[in-house]
Amino acid sequence: MNKNSLSQKIKQKAENLKIELLAVWFAYRHPKTPWYAKILVALIGGYAFSPIDLIPDFIPIIGYLDDVLLLPLGIYIAIRLIPKEVLDETRIKAKEWLEQKRENPKNKAVGFLFVFVWILIVFIAINYFLKAFIISSIKSIR
Repeated sequence: MNKNSLSQKIKQKAENLKIELLAVWFAYRHPKTPWYAKILVALIGGYAFSPIDLIPDFIPIIGYLDDVLLLPLGIYIAIRLIPKEVLDETRIKAKEWLEQKRENPKNKAVGFLFVFVWILIVFIAINYFLKAFIISSIKSIR
């Protein structure tokens, strides 16, 4: 396999993933999409379009694992939950959206949720370390 065909395949897969992600996101607002699919799509789409990742990308190796593993898996499951006619309709809308080179939809609520989760994690970690420090200090005094 030559280098050009491999890079073309990767570009095509990335383009297909964009279309599928947008189609699933548009299906979220479709009235024929079941409620359980909407919940999953809201989580996936919100996470994908959120400016903040659950695992920040600057963390070596695992920073990109969420993007590489969670998003495709979530999209795959969401596609299975959405009716075929809804997906066909939203895929057309997604292709048109990309052809018009529009900006990605944003989900600020999920972005705030991830900020809250990180603040909570930091708070719990600080609380844990302070308790451990205080307990070790008390034991050393005795």
